[in-house]
Amino acid sequence: MSSALLVGAGAAAGAAAAYALALRPRHFPDHADDIIAHASEAIISTDNANTILMANPSAAAMFATTVEAMRGAPLARFLTPLPVNSDGPPPYFGDSGRVGRRATDYAISGVRADGTTFPIEGSASSVIENGAAIHTIILRDVTDRQEVHEKLSRSHTQLRQLSSALQTIREQERTHIARELHDDLGQLLATLRMDLTLLRMDNNRNSNKLLDGMEQNLLTAINSLRRIATNLRPRSLDEGGLFFALQGLRDEFVTRYGIECTLYADEAELRLGDSASTAIFRIVQEALTNIARHANAANVTITLYRVNGEVLLTVRDDGRGIQPGDLDKAASLGLVGMRERVLDMNGDISINSDEPHGTRIDIILPLLVRTD
Repeated sequence: MSSALLVGAGAAAGAAAAYALALRPRHFPDHADDIIAHASEAIISTDNANTILMANPSAAAMFATTVEAMRGAPLARFLTPLPVNSDGPPPYFGDSGRVGRRATDYAISGVRADGTTFPIEGSASSVIENGAAIHTIILRDVTDRQEVHEKLSRSHTQLRQLSSALQTIREQERTHIARELHDDLGQLLATLRMDLTLLRMDNNRNSNKLLDGMEQNLLTAINSLRRIATNLRPRSLDEGGLFFALQGLRDEFVTRYGIECTLYADEAELRLGDSASTAIFRIVQEALTNIARHANAANVTITLYRVNGEVLLTVRDDGRGIQPGDLDKAASLGLVGMRERVLDMNGDISINSDEPHGTRIDIILPLLVRTD
């Protein structure tokens, strides 16, 4: 008798049941049926023509049918594609002991009575009984395992994309800041230097005019500096705290996009540390950016309050509503960045379509209130 390697939890029990099935006529006349019937693994035996001779209740439950319906049926009705060993039956399931196996490596699918398919992992063995070959197949439904593999794969892909995007954004920001400094402040300061040179040479004939021009250039330079600094980090976040920074963000959003936005928050509840305040500000900023770009909304509501040491943040809009597939799109790096900020603070985030329409983002952050 040849046997394929068994893989997965419960394999030992399944192997024992298969062994009992194979040797039942000679060694286990009284207990083999009980062992097979109560085995948690799905067990099927076939003849050389791949006709099912026996199926236990676990196999019937796996394929959403009955033991009676499986008995005498072709194996191809329940497995697709039907695997064939080059040396003849029994069917085999590839190198099930291979290290690093991925969910996509499962080439065999089960077919339930209603026609739905699901991934299967299994092993097979053969025994000669009364001159005829009997093939015993042990099957396991690996749908949950495959879903976990796929989720991990999507997560790793998104993280790689996020890392790449962050590097690109960092370089773009550096280029933008360098251009701002050169084009605005650099030229203004060069102009001021030339005005000072002319002022020294003018002998007071056009002093007032030059001084007026220098004053205007200085004011423009100061405004440019403030704008560049604000783009890097809002001054209101340091000077007024999170509440006033969110108010400024809300006002800027309404002015720029013409979308009504209401902020419900209590200043006293938002006296948080610098890292927490920055994270919440950036999360709200990213949420509003996504709404402006994709939601086609007319109204936005931001609710932020603290309960029992946790900060609860909700951002709702009445736009088109986010679709399940949007969360896994490669281009949804803003959503990935929001998730990463929340997870980095040991928080929870959920993004769902709201009723009757729109999108709702709920975030819970376990934070301590700043006492200084």
